[in-house]
Amino acid sequence: MADALRYMTTEGFERIRAEYRELLYEERPKLVEVVAWAAGNGDRSENADYIYGKKRLREIDRRLRFLKKELENAEVVDPKTVKSDKIVFGASVSLEDEDGEIKRYQIVGEHETDLERGRISWKSPVAKALLGKKLDDEVLIKRPAGDLFVTIVKIEYK
Repeated sequence: MADALRYMTTEGFERIRAEYRELLYEERPKLVEVVAWAAGNGDRSENADYIYGKKRLREIDRRLRFLKKELENAEVVDPKTVKSDKIVFGASVSLEDEDGEIKRYQIVGEHETDLERGRISWKSPVAKALLGKKLDDEVLIKRPAGDLFVTIVKIEYK
């Protein structure tokens, strides 16, 4: 069975690729040098540089495998190229709640979530409630704190 596609924006894809390159071409080679130097110092059982270095190498290798899989399975969507009157992945959506308060969210990939910037995963309950809806639709968002009705007041792709 093939791995599931990972939807992400161009920005998210570039961030993951930059981390992958940083680990593979900069951090890992430097650490390999340190481990090799530490190994040459004799008793490895009490050599903190060697023990820590080997542990960190395992962490880096595990992260590299994860990032490689994410990049291979990425379905990159550039929100600027989306043409839709419905809410789909990449949309920036402004919602008005029952109190007249406006909240703005962008629907992004799982690893791009950043609530402070209003970026929510396309798999989140809020995004799932919004996907496929249109301007002026009223949407019910189920929350632990109670149901919330919102109206879609703006949909943008930028």
